[in-house]
This record gives sequence, structure tokens and C-alpha cells, in this order.
Amino acid sequence: MFIGHFAVGFAAKRFAPKASLGPLLAAPLFLDMLWPVFMALGIEHARIQPGITAVEPMDFYDYPYSHSLVTALLWSGLGAGLYYAWRRDRAAAAVIAVGIFSHWVLDWVSHRPDMPLFPGGTARVGLELWRSVPATLVVEVALFIGGVALYARSTRALDRGGSLGFWSLVGFLAVSYVLNFLSPPPPSIRAVIIVGFVAWLFLPWAWWFDRHRAART
Repeated sequence: MFIGHFAVGFAAKRFAPKASLGPLLAAPLFLDMLWPVFMALGIEHARIQPGITAVEPMDFYDYPYSHSLVTALLWSGLGAGLYYAWRRDRAAAAVIAVGIFSHWVLDWVSHRPDMPLFPGGTARVGLELWRSVPATLVVEVALFIGGVALYARSTRALDRGGSLGFWSLVGFLAVSYVLNFLSPPPPSIRAVIIVGFVAWLFLPWAWWFDRHRAART
């Protein structure tokens, strides 16, 4: 998934109103933020294989440290622990943990059976939502609209920065999602890794405009 992960981050603000949207978005994106790092270091591997699914042309044949069930649970606990040590907010730390693990759950729904259960294991799972473009669009767009609506109802803009910053990110993600379906497969794994690092840029954007919004009472 792509915007489905962002949906979880936006919706999380409803359950952790004191937390910044920056870390709340980082949580469901975290496994995909680790993945390009591990790919660049040669720890994990993937290849471009157009047609392997109707939606995604990537063959994720080796990513047990960023995307296995066991390591997702470990990353969830680590993320929650670090957030609690930083902010001393148990409720938000719990939301962070759920957000990180939600990535594995949503990918399990989307992927073909390539999701490992643990590093070194041979079992792979996946419900293959990506076999159908219409089904993928319905599920992911519904999640995104729901997450954005929850964030919009849970916060209010204090100034133009809070309004324009929020809706510009929503618009950028929506346009990027459409272009992803219209674009040809990536030219190389290096290009995939570079695009993977783009996710890191959304966090300061979200952190900034969230500072210009306040939780609704």
C-alpha cells in the first residue's frame, strides 16, 4: 500500500491528540523507511518484474528485517519505547506501536505471498489485493479518505499554514497515487531506492503544518 499507510498516520491524531503528526505518520511508514536503507546497504534485495502483480511491478523476494512479522513486532516495541522515553506519553507510545505494526498488516492484505514471518524462515504470506486494480483503488482510497477526514475533524487550523500545509500534502499524495498507476515500471533498483527515501521528506512537512493546527476539544 501507499496512501493507505498515510491514512493510518492521519487517523492516529484522533487517538493521540498531544502527539505531533510527524511521528504519527512516521510510525506506519517506518518499515518502508527502513527498507531503502537496507536495500542500499545490500542487506535486503528486490527486483523489478513487470506484471508480477496488477498494481506493483516489484518482486520483494528478500526483505526479512524490515518486513517480516516478527521484526515488525520488534520495530513496533522499539518505536513505542523510544517515543515514551522521549515524550513520556503512554497513550501516544501505544498509538505509535500500533501504527508501526499496521504497516505489516496492510502489506499482508496487499502483497502476493511474499511477506516473511521471520528472518530465515521460508513461509510467505499475502492476501494478494494487488491482483486487482479496482479492488486496490476502492480499499486504499477509502482508507485515505477516512484517515484524512478523521484528522480534519480532530484538529483545526490556527492560520493559513495549518490549512494550506495540510491540504497541499493531501493533494500531493493523491496526485502521486494516480501517477503511480499511470507511470511505467521504474528503470532500475537504484531509482526505486532513491524514491524510497522520499518518504522521509513527508515527516518535516507534516510536523510543520501540524504545529499550525490545534486539537479540537
